[in-house]
Amino acid sequence: MSDVVCLGILVADVVAKPVKQWPEEGKLVLVDQMELHTGGCAVNTGIDLARLGVKVSVMGKVGNDAFGDFMIAALQREGIGTDGVQRQEGVNTSATMVCVAAGGERSFIHYLGANAELTDEDVDFEIIRGAKILHIGSALLVPKLDGEPLARVLRRAREMGVTTCVDTAWDSRGRWMELVGPALPYTDICVPSLEEARMITGEHEPEAIARVLLAAGVKTVGIKMGEQGCYVRAGGEEYLVPPFCVEAVDANGAGDAWVAGFLCGVVNGLSLLDTARLANAVGAMSVTAMGASNGVRSLPETEAFMARTPVRQ
Repeated sequence: MSDVVCLGILVADVVAKPVKQWPEEGKLVLVDQMELHTGGCAVNTGIDLARLGVKVSVMGKVGNDAFGDFMIAALQREGIGTDGVQRQEGVNTSATMVCVAAGGERSFIHYLGANAELTDEDVDFEIIRGAKILHIGSALLVPKLDGEPLARVLRRAREMGVTTCVDTAWDSRGRWMELVGPALPYTDICVPSLEEARMITGEHEPEAIARVLLAAGVKTVGIKMGEQGCYVRAGGEEYLVPPFCVEAVDANGAGDAWVAGFLCGVVNGLSLLDTARLANAVGAMSVTAMGASNGVRSLPETEAFMARTPVRQ
């Protein structure tokens, strides 16, 4: 039985760095590194949680192809439950070309693939039953699950006594609250990035954003703010928590790592402030290595990192 079930997108990431310019048609540019990694919010957060010592399962869809074989094998090597990962006929596994600039910022070319076929009818609630948390990775990138279907999944999980958590992705089609709104009354923890949260709520400042989300039914708000750290609010508590000082190598997956740190804090019963500090630490460690999860370490190693690493003043 898993403490956390991560439901959402599974993506094979082909990561290239540094990408200084896009090649002209028919031309070629060279990079120093190109690697194949697991990706997708459900996978990234799941792997990071496993490395932090949390029992976790991942649920979603891949194709019957080499990328699908790679994804399932990689999850199993991390000790992650994969019974909820289905193989979809007729489509390939979702994949992303991740172009990393010299400074660590990323640009993406994405293929939805099997993720586009994930529906609420694919959710195995026997895997969710008994978990502490159901985490949704990449709401707004799962077209057949977003909106009312996601609300149904979250509502049923809460009826089972499972805490629900929703992370979002950038919606290039601009539907934001139209699709996120139905899920908010059944969302215990909402952890968008600052940019996504602004688009969802129409507010600019973290405090105002949190007020909108709390009024919609969310109990705990965690806003990922990158180099500014994070803002968290629950009940009468709110904190703006500064980030740890590290040299960024690759920011791919940093937000998912932050979520893993936050959920690890929740599973272990930490206070809201300590949970936010742990989330910042896991997010900071993740950017120190290429790939979404290669910088993430065990909970004792993360605690040692927190003890020796200064925060930005």
